[in-house]
Amino acid sequence: MKNLHEQPTYNETVERIAQLTPQSTATWGKMNVGQMLCHCKKPFEVILGKKDFGFKPNILLQWLFKKSIYNDKPWRKGMPTAKGFKVVEDKDFDHEKNELLMLIDAFRAQKAAEYNHPAFGNFTQEQCGQMQYKHLDHHLKQFGA
Repeated sequence: MKNLHEQPTYNETVERIAQLTPQSTATWGKMNVGQMLCHCKKPFEVILGKKDFGFKPNILLQWLFKKSIYNDKPWRKGMPTAKGFKVVEDKDFDHEKNELLMLIDAFRAQKAAEYNHPAFGNFTQEQCGQMQYKHLDHHLKQFGA
């Protein structure tokens, strides 16, 4: 699994984000490109401790789903979105894109040995880099990038 902490994966991800335009359209789902960029910021905000979106520790989630967050198996299209991660209002494309890129850089700069997620518990640096990449990859594919 690719890891956002690895330079080639980071470079590829930034290039894919650069391919997006305000006119980019989704091949599935309900979000427009500005909403998707805003949605993609949220996992970084959680793992960097900027927001918690009301998540509580959940042993069942950890047991059932934690490994699927960072493994090689792609997520299916149209998966349900966590309540705090839903974005329904229109967003400014350029603003959201710039903020997402800044959060990615902040995440890479932090390089913690271990990350704590309020619902899923602890992740190693490798697992967290894989998780963040997998989420971005899922949505970049959604918009053809």
